[in-house]
Amino acid sequence: MTQQPLRTALVTGASRGIGAEIARRLAADGFAVAVHYAHAPEAAEAVVAAIREAGGRAEAVQADLAEPAAAAALFEAAAAALGPVGVLVNNAGMLRLSPLEGLAEDALAAQLALNLAAPLRLMREAARRLPEGGRIVSLSSSVVGLNQPGYGVYAATKAGLEAATRVLAKELGAKGITVNAVAPGPVATELFLEGKSEAEIARIAAMSPVGRLGAPGDIAPVVAFLAGPGAGWINGQVLRANGGMV
Repeated sequence: MTQQPLRTALVTGASRGIGAEIARRLAADGFAVAVHYAHAPEAAEAVVAAIREAGGRAEAVQADLAEPAAAAALFEAAAAALGPVGVLVNNAGMLRLSPLEGLAEDALAAQLALNLAAPLRLMREAARRLPEGGRIVSLSSSVVGLNQPGYGVYAATKAGLEAATRVLAKELGAKGITVNAVAPGPVATELFLEGKSEAEIARIAAMSPVGRLGAPGDIAPVVAFLAGPGAGWINGQVLRANGGMV
């Protein structure tokens, strides 16, 4: 019997944190994984090496997602390296805390570009390219429900991404492509921990009924489920993976 080629998953922001864990999990589930990075080639290659050592297939692919042309180029690079993309995971993002009153213009522009405009462009490419049975999974955030001071722009970008997820799910339903989002609570990654004191981290962890921050390993299985064959009847949904915080 001829072995069927592995389906390819493109994971953005996959050189570290949640994205790296998602890439490793999807590879373990049998996907060939395009590990996207922007500015950290060594970290991306380390993720690729770990996947290959475990018997999987992966390639690192670079793109500055703030550039409008990057989305199409990234899909082309992933397909050239591993075969046509069947799963898109929108994970790349950035967080710059600030009350809206003191919001710097560059912080506003950067978060809108990477957290909202980039995934919308990638979703547009996925809508054009993914085959029947394809999957789009975007990483939102539970701060959309928490409404914490300082998170105004970040929460707004994620709320916009959730709205686009629900709309695109209806647009692509006839093609058999599902579109969902996962909204983690606070996860102990470099992105989240940067600039926070130990006291602040402890306070946030205590907000959870389970009394701890999340870990990338808490989020990756949720994404993997939505990307897999068992989630074909889940569409247009936002799954909050936050230990019950909200």
